Amino acid sequence: MKSLLLLFLFPLSVFAQGFTAAEIAAYQAQAKRVTIIRDNWGIAHVYGKSDADAVFGLLYAQCEDDFKRVELNYIEKLGRLAEVNGERSIFNDLQIRLLIDTAEAMADYRKAQPWLKKLLDAHAAAINYYLFKNPKVKPALLTKFKPWYSLLWTDGSIGAINTADLTLAELKKFYSGDYSKTVYQPIIKDQHSGSNGFAFAPSLTESGNAILYINPHTTFYFRPEIQMQSEEGLNAYGAVTWGQFFIYQGFNEFCGWMHTSNNIDIADMYAEKITKTNKGLFYEYDKKLLPVVLKKINIKYFDGKTLKTKTFTTYFTNNGPVMAIRDGKWISLKSKNRNTTSLVQSWVRTKSKSFEDYQKAMDLKANASNNTVYADAKGNIAYWHGNFIPIRDTKYNWAEVVDGSISATAWKGLHPVKETVHVYNPVNGWLQNCNSTPFSAAGKNSPIKANYPSYMAPDGENFRGVAAVKLLSRPMKYTLDKVIATGYDSFMPGFEVLVTAALKAYAQLPQSDPMIEELKEPIAILKEWDFRSGEASIATTLAMEWAPRLNSAIRRVYINSGEKDQVQGTTEFAASARPNELLEPLKATLADLKKRFGNWKIAWGEVNRYQRLTGAIKEKYDDNAPSIPVGFGSAMWGQLGSFISTPFSTNKRYGYSGNSFVCAVEFGSRIKAKSILAGGNSGDPASKHFNDQALMYTKGQFKDVLFYKEDVVKHAERTYQPGM
Repeated sequence: MKSLLLLFLFPLSVFAQGFTAAEIAAYQAQAKRVTIIRDNWGIAHVYGKSDADAVFGLLYAQCEDDFKRVELNYIEKLGRLAEVNGERSIFNDLQIRLLIDTAEAMADYRKAQPWLKKLLDAHAAAINYYLFKNPKVKPALLTKFKPWYSLLWTDGSIGAINTADLTLAELKKFYSGDYSKTVYQPIIKDQHSGSNGFAFAPSLTESGNAILYINPHTTFYFRPEIQMQSEEGLNAYGAVTWGQFFIYQGFNEFCGWMHTSNNIDIADMYAEKITKTNKGLFYEYDKKLLPVVLKKINIKYFDGKTLKTKTFTTYFTNNGPVMAIRDGKWISLKSKNRNTTSLVQSWVRTKSKSFEDYQKAMDLKANASNNTVYADAKGNIAYWHGNFIPIRDTKYNWAEVVDGSISATAWKGLHPVKETVHVYNPVNGWLQNCNSTPFSAAGKNSPIKANYPSYMAPDGENFRGVAAVKLLSRPMKYTLDKVIATGYDSFMPGFEVLVTAALKAYAQLPQSDPMIEELKEPIAILKEWDFRSGEASIATTLAMEWAPRLNSAIRRVYINSGEKDQVQGTTEFAASARPNELLEPLKATLADLKKRFGNWKIAWGEVNRYQRLTGAIKEKYDDNAPSIPVGFGSAMWGQLGSFISTPFSTNKRYGYSGNSFVCAVEFGSRIKAKSILAGGNSGDPASKHFNDQALMYTKGQFKDVLFYKEDVVKHAERTYQPGM
């Protein structure tokens, strides 16, 4: 009778939404164990009885701030983008479905340890409760989240899917049945997934406490700022990727962690030897023929009117899914793009209470796409270059396609952490990584390249790395403010190389060359430039608009073993380029600026703007709408702070990637930290927290982090339980 009465208490709309009375009752009970305090910046500080309760509150708060981004991340990882975007996303979905198996995720959920299952359940419950409490919110596709969804995306990195050098275009070509021979063109990876991380030992700080600088470069609004705390020992603050339940880059009372992207070989391409017989398809392995596994994958897509289905017959060998064809050979991919242990590691590191605890988390060897810069309250600083690194035979070039028909090319387990590239407490007192080589992470005290297999750290040097090493090598006693100023240093060593070459090229022009007069004034401006960006700088405008018109190879940051890194490539280009290769692009820059603005003499802050108008996933930009000048720019040329901008069918350039959540934290008996977030914490244009940090963001001015509850309460804007 009690069950029947309970059913009558819930309106029919509950069941129309797909939630049962029992589910709603469970959601409500868990919500009562959670308190959310929004501070004066709109940042959610979540307090739960248990870890699972904290996860519940964390996800509910995320949905309040930007449900569409939470949902989109899981639509993508489910391989269902085409159901929203239409036919253009079919092969994005196919790639995901080849690399991430939902059946495996479901199986891992069923066998998950009880503590982990509670977190997974709380993750889904919070999002579902949000949808129940906010029926006016219309999901693009996912009306009910499942607990195993978190096991589809186990890495918080923006570049969490690794396909080695296999491209989406190759996948489309192969699974469209086009086996014609084409020349493979490797893509140049940019720095959108880049980041900077610095750690300072007590010997280098005024307070005698370690300091960590957290500076991810991501697409804007990719991560909100948040705090989660429970009565089970959890108290973490930092940035969380939309829809995930762990602090990805941040700190607790005892230690902090910053992740930077790398180019470590964690996914490999295999050339398969395929044989077709009257019994089907076979692949060769150690001189034996084994059947190719065929799997039907149905991709649903919306054609604007109806939902249709495209069916692919896909192929798998013991190495992994077949993803392309090169030189007539099928190419399979071995990878670990979904790893439950990675999710476990992402969680347990947030509860580390010491260097030893954090090392135990690293010993799980499951962080597949990131380096880690670390500091703690005991004064330790550390750096790990990657974490999940397969053991391989070093006689093969793992940056290239290897023979998939022999067991000699198989992975042989994972390297223990002690064998990977790492630095603990270097005597110089600082550590840095800017998506650069680990062999300059601690200056002269860095690991030695010859001691490691080439696939373990193929990363070369880049101009941010050059800038960081030069800055950190200065004698300095750091404070939080000095660390922040260092992270925003505007010097660009890349332009010291390129502009110097352009000035030399101009000086070599014959007096009869018309460019002598055409470029006289801009060359004079560049000659006086100190290679620092600034809002009032015309030279910055010229350089930033000119450099992308040069040889595209100088923008290549992520390299394979044996290839020239960005610094080498740019230096050699600058030394060997003919005058026209440097000066004709400068002429084109002047013409383009005149076309857009009527004058090439325009300050960088007039060209380079911050604007947030709609909060949409694909933001709109308008030269006639309000925007804010930004003095810093692309980190491509060595500037540590990053603001990547481009014209979006506009004359002015608008930022869309770069510095996002940035934080400096000092450890000790009491945490001190300052942070800034691009725009604001809310994705709702009607919220005062949509753009309340924007002006500070453009100036590099940070707010105080409210870590302790008594400080949060003093600055509370709203205190509530989820759903209330």
